[in-house]
Amino acid sequence: MRNFEKVARILFFLILCLIGAIAVSGQTEAKDSEVWQPQGDAQQIPIWPHGAPDMEGISLPPESLKPGTQTILNVTDPTITVYSPKGENKGVAIIVFPGGGFRVLAMDLEGTEICDWITSNGITCILLKYRVPGSDDYWNKECKCRITPKIRRALQDAQRTVRLVRANAQSLKIDPHKIGVIGFSSGGFLVAETSNILKPNYALVDEADKLSSRPDFAVAAFPGHMCFDSGQPRVTNFKVTREAPPTFLVHARDDDTDNVCNSLVYADRLEKAGVPTEMHIFSKGGHAFALRKPDLPIGQWPDLVMTWLKKIGILS
Repeated sequence: MRNFEKVARILFFLILCLIGAIAVSGQTEAKDSEVWQPQGDAQQIPIWPHGAPDMEGISLPPESLKPGTQTILNVTDPTITVYSPKGENKGVAIIVFPGGGFRVLAMDLEGTEICDWITSNGITCILLKYRVPGSDDYWNKECKCRITPKIRRALQDAQRTVRLVRANAQSLKIDPHKIGVIGFSSGGFLVAETSNILKPNYALVDEADKLSSRPDFAVAAFPGHMCFDSGQPRVTNFKVTREAPPTFLVHARDDDTDNVCNSLVYADRLEKAGVPTEMHIFSKGGHAFALRKPDLPIGQWPDLVMTWLKKIGILS
């Protein structure tokens, strides 16, 4: 264990030197307009030391960007990008799960822009580029049917990331008991999975995997995959228990992609399990509002999250 801790400290020291004292996020420029890269000195770090697990038989085109966007296609080598807090370091970390229906990743709208907001509040942001497509329950446009894979690779990547951040809390200058997750749309569903599936979803690869993958708090924004489009609840692959972390949910009633039922159902299950839950439902906002509708009442949600984090004792 001592050797692992020593290697981990050296690794993250080198990483933090590369990203600088304060990494600037924001919308990125892709190298050759093909592959997503973080802006400035921030570096992507592979989360699996010997390649991602359970990739046998998976054949995808090379990773690329949807033309003219920061939407990532075909991720087979998941990474994290660390963004250091601006100003006073509050000793808190939030891992970001972008949405995209488990088909693509909306890396700016629900990724780097979110990290800008997180780091501006003195919180370390960890942006996860998890595997897509087909890495969890998703709608297949070709067969016009919903497919649930036997192996949930996005969940593997999420669990691994929480453990890695916890294992390297000292190097990141964060409290190992103040590590949260935030996700959007399908990323919001990944938040729910990570909050409730605490048994490792993959074979352990190193000492970091002996640590808990349970986040200390969770934020799910317009989550999906828990209700049908009709507004009827679906049976999920997890049961909500009291072990789930305190959870914040936000949704718009006029969301025509992920019915507001998703947040209502999840909040109800959390409350019945005795999990501290805060939910905000706004009339207008549509889907994927993220930080881009500040003039609507729903634009208040980021401030509400920070107030809630103080309420539950994560921020002082």
